[in-house]
Amino acid sequence: MPIVPDTKNWTWVLERPCPDCGFDASSVAFRDIPGLTRRNVKAWMPVLERHDVRLRPDDHTWSPLEYAAHTRDVFRVFAARLRLMLDEDDPAFENWDQDATAVAEHYADQDPAVIATELHDAGLALAAAYDRVPDEALGRTGRRGDGSSFTVESLARYYIHDPVHHLWDVRG
Repeated sequence: MPIVPDTKNWTWVLERPCPDCGFDASSVAFRDIPGLTRRNVKAWMPVLERHDVRLRPDDHTWSPLEYAAHTRDVFRVFAARLRLMLDEDDPAFENWDQDATAVAEHYADQDPAVIATELHDAGLALAAAYDRVPDEALGRTGRRGDGSSFTVESLARYYIHDPVHHLWDVRG
């Protein structure tokens, strides 16, 4: 059975703790995001060395490798969105269908060692980009195609839940 695409609007994580992983993005300060990102990157490395990295726990859940490939892409997508928000006034973000990307990019067939390197590099690049954001830019805005609007600060808090949650998914 194929993975059922996730169509939920996860912006609620900005207001309350996630009932699954327990992460509370509403309590995270913007300046903590780079450190949280770096710790998350480090925690993915042993996951990608697991003997069962390609094994799906059931038919409707990604394998640890697929979650890691997705997390790598989350780092890349949010780095691009941050750049847009800092370079343009209230940009509209290109739609990103994470489930279509997983299929098109054959996440399940990718090399775990390559994913480890790419996830590491993309995560550290995003952490460094967040480190460089000046305080006066935290209120700059951007928006998704569904109408959800973010500031640099709220987008960072929204973003950080994703890699934290997926690390919980593969450890659960």
